[in-house]
Amino acid sequence: MSFNYGVDHLTLEKVNAIADGSLQAVLSPEAIAKINASRHNVDVMAASDKAIYGINTGFGPLCDTQISPAETHLLQKNLLITHAVGVGEPIAKSISKLMLITKVHALSQGFSGIRLEVVERMLTFIALDLIPVVPEQGSVGASGDLAPLSHLFLPLIGEGEFWQGDSIISAADALKANGLAPLELHAKEGLALINGTQFILSHAITALTKMGYLLDLADMAGAMSIEGMQGSQSPFRAELHEIRPFAGNIEVAARMRSFFAGSENMASHADCDRVQDPYSLRCIPQVHGASRNAYNHLKELAEIEMNSVTDNPIVISEQEAISGGGFHGQPLAMVLDYTSIAAAELGNIADRRCYLLLEGLHGLPRLLTTSGGLNSGMMIPQYVTAALVTENKSLCFPPSADSVPTSMGQEDHVSMGSISGRKLNQILGNLEKIFAIELMYAAQAIDFRRPNRCSEIIEINHALIRAKVAKLEEDRLLKPDIDAIIALVKAQAFIVK
Repeated sequence: MSFNYGVDHLTLEKVNAIADGSLQAVLSPEAIAKINASRHNVDVMAASDKAIYGINTGFGPLCDTQISPAETHLLQKNLLITHAVGVGEPIAKSISKLMLITKVHALSQGFSGIRLEVVERMLTFIALDLIPVVPEQGSVGASGDLAPLSHLFLPLIGEGEFWQGDSIISAADALKANGLAPLELHAKEGLALINGTQFILSHAITALTKMGYLLDLADMAGAMSIEGMQGSQSPFRAELHEIRPFAGNIEVAARMRSFFAGSENMASHADCDRVQDPYSLRCIPQVHGASRNAYNHLKELAEIEMNSVTDNPIVISEQEAISGGGFHGQPLAMVLDYTSIAAAELGNIADRRCYLLLEGLHGLPRLLTTSGGLNSGMMIPQYVTAALVTENKSLCFPPSADSVPTSMGQEDHVSMGSISGRKLNQILGNLEKIFAIELMYAAQAIDFRRPNRCSEIIEINHALIRAKVAKLEEDRLLKPDIDAIIALVKAQAFIVK
């Protein structure tokens, strides 16, 4: 089974499978025919005397300056070189690869006027693991991700850099080593390459992939904390959520019920005199569920974008190329910002559960240690979750609420969606650390409930923690413990379903 660029429907699962090599992606005869037909239309328009934006004119504020056929190649080369002005650290190689994959899919739909040779060279880069180096800063997310995409495609013309393992080599050297000559770009091709939302989109794909697991882990960590606190499972009953049927709430409540099924520990306090738990325990379906709803919205819109054409102009026929705003990043920027809040809230409520576990309530010792006074126990890791939660809050300012005009006012409203995508991934990185600390606390609390046993899935995850981190009996250096659990979270080692 293979995926056909420009023809088949791309999904989150498929784009990740193409990226990790488990799904082969090819250009089918149908896609090749569409690419060639679109290129033919550009060649006809490029030879005409009529000014057509992006094909025989300059760009941006120079859109009314017509370019002769003899100057076309230089114009396209200059376009990549002058727009490759990104700064900062390189984005992850994996994100650059997703940019290549999603760009190939967009160009192969037959509206961009690019030559087959250029698309095939991009596929060669993917096949040879020649992944371009792309700086993280410099896109305003409106004429597409101009600066990042320019860096992504500099190697086509022999400029720029590639990743080689963890090091960086010049594109010129890499092309020579692989017997590849630089390409000369033709009319419209430079613009087709650097107009688009693939930087924003690839950050969204990366975030969705990580956040999908973290949403599940949030439920598991919450369930383990409730077991440690010997909290109530009544707030997760189906009857409560059927009469307020948000999809995320219903899913989380069902998951929580499954995590408590067969738990001796939950059964041991079924008749206790506690009336209510704090919100961070009993409102898990409402809070985690709202974050799931935001995640689902981002996934829906990202999959639309994966299958869209986002360069400009769009080639319709031999006579017509429509210049519009299909490259504007606002559709993803706004939902990325909303999802950033959703991700940050998962950490916010997890920190509150950490705090509860330290208070010495309901049979747990204060600071999760029986040797308090001489020992600080697990007091200080909650300082870390508090710091990370506040850092995440500071990252929740929505870049999509801002716009700074560029291009002499021609591009007078921009999305800033590239910043939205980068910030969401920063928040998720912090979230991994917050959950690691909550899991460490929850495992310690569960140890104080022995000999009671929890459900099978919680016991498996407790054992996973204890294989790396021993129960805290007396004060010791906790950073190695925290780092070990962070590594388990990053490796998605916890069983969450």
